[in-house]
Amino acid sequence: MINTRLYNNMMLALIGALIVLFPTYLLVKTYSSASSDKLDDTPHFVGRETCIECHLPEYNDWVGSHHDRAMDIANDTTVLANFNNVSIEGNGMTHRAFMKDGKFMVNTDGEDGTMQDFEVKYVFGFTPLQQFLVEFDGGRLQTLPLTWNTLDSTWYHMVDSVYSNQDIHHNNWLHWTNQAQNWNSMCADCHSTNLQKNYDHINDTYNTTWSEIDVSCEACHGPSSNHLKWAELPEYARDDFENYGLPIKTSGINNEQYVDNCARCHSRRSSLGDFDYTTHNIHNHIIPNLPDVPTWHLDGQILDEDYVYASFTQSKMYTKEREVQCNDCHNVHSGKLLFGDDYNALCLQCHTGDVYDTPDHHFHKAEGMPGEAVTSYDGITYEVGSGTLCINCHMHGGYYMGVDYRRDHSFRVPRPDLSIKYDVPNACNQCHADKSNQWSENYITKWYGKSRTYHFAQAFDDARNGNEEALQRLKTIANDELYPHNIRGLSIQYMGNYFQDSLKQEVENYLGNLYPDMRLAAVRAIQLTGEEDLNLLYPMLRDDTKAIRTEAARILSTAGLEQIPEKHRKLYDKAIKEYEEILIYNADFPIGKFNLANYYYNQDNYTDAETFYLRALKQDEELHFIKLNLAYLYNKIKKNDKAELLFRDYLKHEPEDAVAMYSFGLLLSELQKYDESLTYMVKSYNLQPERPRVAHNIAMMFDFRGNKAKAEAYLKKEVELIDNYNSNGELLRFYLNNQMKQQALQLATQMKKDYPEAEELNQVIEQLQ
Repeated sequence: MINTRLYNNMMLALIGALIVLFPTYLLVKTYSSASSDKLDDTPHFVGRETCIECHLPEYNDWVGSHHDRAMDIANDTTVLANFNNVSIEGNGMTHRAFMKDGKFMVNTDGEDGTMQDFEVKYVFGFTPLQQFLVEFDGGRLQTLPLTWNTLDSTWYHMVDSVYSNQDIHHNNWLHWTNQAQNWNSMCADCHSTNLQKNYDHINDTYNTTWSEIDVSCEACHGPSSNHLKWAELPEYARDDFENYGLPIKTSGINNEQYVDNCARCHSRRSSLGDFDYTTHNIHNHIIPNLPDVPTWHLDGQILDEDYVYASFTQSKMYTKEREVQCNDCHNVHSGKLLFGDDYNALCLQCHTGDVYDTPDHHFHKAEGMPGEAVTSYDGITYEVGSGTLCINCHMHGGYYMGVDYRRDHSFRVPRPDLSIKYDVPNACNQCHADKSNQWSENYITKWYGKSRTYHFAQAFDDARNGNEEALQRLKTIANDELYPHNIRGLSIQYMGNYFQDSLKQEVENYLGNLYPDMRLAAVRAIQLTGEEDLNLLYPMLRDDTKAIRTEAARILSTAGLEQIPEKHRKLYDKAIKEYEEILIYNADFPIGKFNLANYYYNQDNYTDAETFYLRALKQDEELHFIKLNLAYLYNKIKKNDKAELLFRDYLKHEPEDAVAMYSFGLLLSELQKYDESLTYMVKSYNLQPERPRVAHNIAMMFDFRGNKAKAEAYLKKEVELIDNYNSNGELLRFYLNNQMKQQALQLATQMKKDYPEAEELNQVIEQLQ
């Protein structure tokens, strides 16, 4: 018989256990169910509407921002310009903006230079200027030069504002119907979300797509389908979702990572392909330009458009010590400054007001004090009190695209002394445009003394002028972690350009640097002169950064496949394939076509090389150096009649290119046009008299033409330039061939003294004696 009390106690215990286990079972069941459908291997874009429910404040900030209005369909709401049958004067023509059947239209010069009507399909931006896009065949969208100034509510022509010193006709690369003003390649990837360029390099057409027409939430945070799944789960089921299911981290990261998130659009750069949201290394999809002339001033200040990144990464704010990032000053959703028009408040977040926001620091009058306004270099009137604003001394800028005033984000100290030495701007004279640089320098000396911090511009200028003292300075900059790494990378580049022999002693250290831009600069600085240079590049083929391994492959390709050992072929083949994909991606540009043609040339694919050289020239007729490469190709495939025409055309535009002139001289010799060949060789030598090989070939030509005196003179020039056994041997051979025994004996005797191990000279001397 069962004990009733014991049975009841057992049942109660079991029921209790079930009560405890039941929620656990539910949890495991729920969690298991969630885990089975947790992460998309390839997350997809879901659109801004999915963000509103949870992120309404951020969404409200974004609405109406520059990102929100980066691009839109042209309609009565989005178009800000006056299309009420308005005449617009620009680029020496009269244009017209008007409405037709409810469509926004312009009458302007088209692809053939004649005035035509075009429909505006899209608007581009909204302040301080708005641009307009027109559809063309082949999937192209082109940016009209007729631009609306939203600050002054007036039309202006971009050519008059930006290219006023150039003749921009319909065949010019800068004309609005040509590639320089093409939306698909020049603008699209930073004005829309999930932009896929889809360029067909064979047919020269586009099938460009986007997920959202403007710069929406997922443009910065990445495709968010996994984030939606994360949001639907209870707290206990979210552990498998890194970064809330978002591919791009925007919080809990250092300032370098944060700024790099913005760099893909806010930098002057070259692209390696459509944006890859899975990578956190910007050098896997772009290569930011180093701040070098002519795009920047010698001291790194902005000259052309730089989109902020290269400037900001030069600044002390960006250094590890301060770690300032974009959102310390900007609301990243609205794009607005954090404190509105209280500019100094931004700086006083870190800089003590009692020290820096005082006359003892800025030496300028406060608002309301007696004095006169000044008119700046850019025509801006600065009233009394403007000098107390930090940005006017440390973030001066300039106008771009006609009416867009952009400030330099390198936060530099005004240096009139550098202006005097290197003709770079300084904030003092940009405001006080009627004063001299020396006037400003006198005040700086009065206020702060004579001492000046060494500036990298001094090393760069010395290098460009061939000053040997620059080498050690460049090494110091490249090795000093207190310098910004883009300036350190630029120093490596300068060493490669001007001190190649010395760079070889250092370059291996730079190839192992932490920063991709420094490793890339080191790779690019290598010039292939021997096997040791090839050996430096082979390890870079396995670099985890796309920009570096493909650049290494590019350089190796110029040596020829036969030079690459079998053990490196697999890595090389993979990297060179990546490089080819980059070239094809960028082949919508004339320079892209040119680079693709060079690649095919190095692969001995002369048919495709010729095709893309010709296409590049058709796209931009003023890229004369393409003619030179095409001439070399034609010479290679024995089409010397075409090569001759291209050389002549090239030298007509580049008459000082001594190397090309020498090559043309050799070609003319092949064509048996000996007199003209000699003329070009001598011209080449006179332009660059330091090349012994040119002197040698001129001597051979004079010898062939029977002018022994000049032949001897140029062989002696060769010896002067490169006094070695071979050069002396060539002169000796000339004497022997021309029965000039006395000169031959004298030279052979001297050579025996200089090269006593040369046994063959004994027989020569014996015969001559």
